[in-house]
Formats: sequence, C-alpha cells, structure tokens
Amino acid sequence: MTTDKNRATAAAILPLVGGPDNITSIAHCMTRLRISLRDRALVQHEALRALPAVLGVVEDGTSYQIVLGPGAVARVTPEFEALVEETRAATTTAPATPTAPATPAAPAGPTITADDLAAQGAALKEAQKARNATPFKLFLRRIANIFVPLIPALIGCGIIAGLNGLLTNLGWVPAVVPALAAIASGFMSLIAVFVGYNTAKEFGGTPILGGAVAAIIVFPGVTKIDAFGLELKPGQGGVLGALAAAVLAVHVEKWCRRWVPETLDVLVTPTLTVLISGLVTLFGLMYLAGEASAAIGTCANWLLAHGGAFAGLVLGGLFLPLVMLGLHQALIPIHTTLIEQDGYTVLLPILAMAGAGQVGAAIAVYYRLPHNGSLRATIKSALPAGFLGVGEPLIYGVSLPLGRPFVTACVGGAAGGAFVGLFGQLGMSFGSTAIGPSGWALFPLLDGRAGAGVTLAIYAGGLLVGYLVGFTATYFFGLSRAQLAALDRSEDEPAATSADRPGRSPAPAPAPAAGAEPADPSVLTH
Repeated sequence: MTTDKNRATAAAILPLVGGPDNITSIAHCMTRLRISLRDRALVQHEALRALPAVLGVVEDGTSYQIVLGPGAVARVTPEFEALVEETRAATTTAPATPTAPATPAAPAGPTITADDLAAQGAALKEAQKARNATPFKLFLRRIANIFVPLIPALIGCGIIAGLNGLLTNLGWVPAVVPALAAIASGFMSLIAVFVGYNTAKEFGGTPILGGAVAAIIVFPGVTKIDAFGLELKPGQGGVLGALAAAVLAVHVEKWCRRWVPETLDVLVTPTLTVLISGLVTLFGLMYLAGEASAAIGTCANWLLAHGGAFAGLVLGGLFLPLVMLGLHQALIPIHTTLIEQDGYTVLLPILAMAGAGQVGAAIAVYYRLPHNGSLRATIKSALPAGFLGVGEPLIYGVSLPLGRPFVTACVGGAAGGAFVGLFGQLGMSFGSTAIGPSGWALFPLLDGRAGAGVTLAIYAGGLLVGYLVGFTATYFFGLSRAQLAALDRSEDEPAATSADRPGRSPAPAPAPAAGAEPADPSVLTH
C-alpha cells in the first residue's frame, strides 16, 4: 500500500514538471526531490503546490526542488525515477511532447488568498535565485552537494551513538555497548574517504581516485612519516583535508588527460594522480587542514563559552537570511568538522531556533486572519513539517511574501538562539551528532556535557522561547492595518479598507517592499 502511495505521488508530479522528456537528471536530499529541467516554463507550479504530498517548491540555479519531507522523499524518488524510465521506454517510437502548463484562472475577486501569496513567494524566490547565481555561491552549492549525500549515514550513526551513550551511562547490556560503539564510529572513521569520493565526482574527476587520495589521511601508517619534522596523525585534517586533496587530484587528473597519450592513459593518469596528490597531501595539506580544523573547533567553543547568549542571538536571528542568500551551505563542512572533532556540532541546535521562530510567526498569522480560509489552510498543512524542521513551505508560502512576518520570525529565532547560547556560556553546551534534521527531529541526535535530561530540557526550552517570541512579535507587529484589511476576509467577502473599520481613519497605501511584485503591492508586504 505504501509503494502504491509513493507511486501515485510520483505519477502526479511527473506531468506537472513537463513530462519525462523535460527531465535531464533526478536526485534527492533529506527533504527534497531535486530535478534538472530542460524548460522550466513547462512546469505547472500552482498545480504542483496543490498536490497533498508536496510541502513546497524551491528553485535555485542548478535544480528544481520539490519539498516532500524527510522519509517520504527517499521513497518517492525511486518510484519517480522508475516512472520516468518506463514512460520514456513506452514512447520511444512516438516521443511525447512535454505537457504545456495550464494557464491559471484569474481570481474571482480582489481577495488575496494563499495562491496569491504563493505566487509572491515564487517571484521572490526567482529574484533571489538570480542574485544567488554568483561564482562564490555556486561554489558553495557544489560544496553542499558533496556533503548532502552523507547525511543519512550521519543521522543513523549519530542516533546509534546517542543510544550507546545512554546504555553506557545506565550500565545496561554492557555486552552490546562495544558493538554499538563500532557501528556508530565506523563511518566517522572513514568519512574522509567518502568526502574525497564525492568531491572528485562533483568537480568532474574520477570518484574512486578522489577516494583513494583521501584515504591516505585516515591510513594508520602516516605516523611513520616525517613531514618536514612534523608528526602526522591518522585523520589529521579530516574532511577539510580530504576535500582539498580530492580537488587537487581532479586537477592533476585533468592535466594528465590533456597531455598523456591515449595508449598510456589507463596506466599513467591514475598513477600520477594518486602519486602527486598523495605526496602533496602528506607533506602539506594534512598539516594545513589540521590547523584549520583545530581553529574551527577552538573558535566555535570559544564563541559559545565567552559570548554564548549574544552569539546565539546573532546566529539564530541571521540564519533565515543566510538561507535566503544561499550562504548557509558554507556551514556544512564546519558542522562536519565539529562532529569529527568533538562528536557533535554545537552550532546546529542554535541555528535550529530559526525554524522555531518561523513556526511561531506562522501560528500568529493563522490567528490574526481568522476569516482567510485559504491562507489558514496553507499554514495548517505546513505546520507539521515546520515542527519537524522543514521550513520552506512556511517561508515561501507565508512569511516571506508578507514581509514583516519574516522579520518577526527572525526575532523569534534570535530569542531561541540566545536562550540556548546562554546555557553554553554557563558550561552546559551541547550539540547534534549529525546534520540534516532540525526542530523536533533533532531530539534523538542531541548530546552534551550536562547529561541527556538537561540537554533535552535546554533544547526544548529554546524551541519554546522561539515559538513564543516569534508568535508574540508577529501577532502584535507582523501585520499592518492595510494587510489585515486586505487579508482578513473570505474569498466571497468584499474588500475592506481602513475607513470601513470603526474608529480608524483611512491610511495611505504604503509602498511595496523592495524587490517584490505582489498581487496587490499596497497590502501584501506592509
């Protein structure tokens, strides 16, 4: 039955993205089905968003991303891939023309509905996508593509590590504890190899050669090497060293492909790639990357120990804008480095507070607009995913198009981040043993110095603060009078103005938000 449901979801999505002939590649991350399209004009955006299984849609410069949520995306993607292949095979004799998008019907009246806000969110995403298509941000996106495939293993091993720690503290089933420790630690001990493999694949080299060079970093025999008088240790440099080594290997390989004769290529190119890159890694990159990794860990721990509350406020408050700018991808290797060094990343629980502020803001909008059934239905359907840390439907469908609620959501995230950071400053720091999940989904992955009970209580307290502050700030300051007049009514109710409301004088129409083109510029964002 589950397979039928996933197959039905895939079958519903396929014609809305232009059919199989419009698709050039298919992949997925923790929450999103990522597809590359020949022509995005063939996508029926509104119909796609209306599917029950679709939580939202995100566009960037490299792929069209359909948010299905954690768990669901891993089941729908194989069905989608199979369906695309089957459809292509069935139409080889008479290729199908990609489905043309349907023209959306014009609204029956002037009411601003959830569809209007979704259209505004899509316009904002498109504008942001254009601004994010810079060489630096595209490079960050490639770095993210290296680490995203590793997230399922990080989550699985992180949860097992947490279970092992709990059993160790309780003294239960001691015979099983060493086995769980081996299972939890095996992947992390070789994560550099996987990073090297993915790096070479992403930058256009031979993946196995990238993995081979990165494997040098974790080889126990490096302790016998005298690197200019410096003592090397297995794992020194970690994922940063593996990343640098694999990038170097790609460049060496491409150089060899250009200059080595074809008759010798199969022998010479792999040999020179591993040899040259390996020597540079041993006698330079391992030390340099090790120093950089140590500096990242020292900086993160110092930041929370000395400026915990303020650091948490800044990180929690700015994370949503970082996501909008595409700069959050730079944090992925930092998270992975901290997990590799300390067993957990202290930054992720603080950054997760941004999602709490977003949820609180959305709930406030829900209660401030009791008569707008369309928008309330959107919020109600997106909130479960929001509680689990999937914030795109709420961001692009509610808070960002409205303008002010996005700002008040950041205020909620800042308050939650300050709460968590304060306890880090008091010596009760904790972190996540994996990256990817957020919100309530982060609870099984938490680990810290103060014990499981205190750690869970601090994180839950941070979420509660984020919810409450995000809700309060949005309820009282998130919607202007003009927005309330335009939004707080049903679709068949005539538009109200400030003059129609008792005790209120007419208010001049405010200017639209910078860079926005809402359906009704006078009311959507102010």
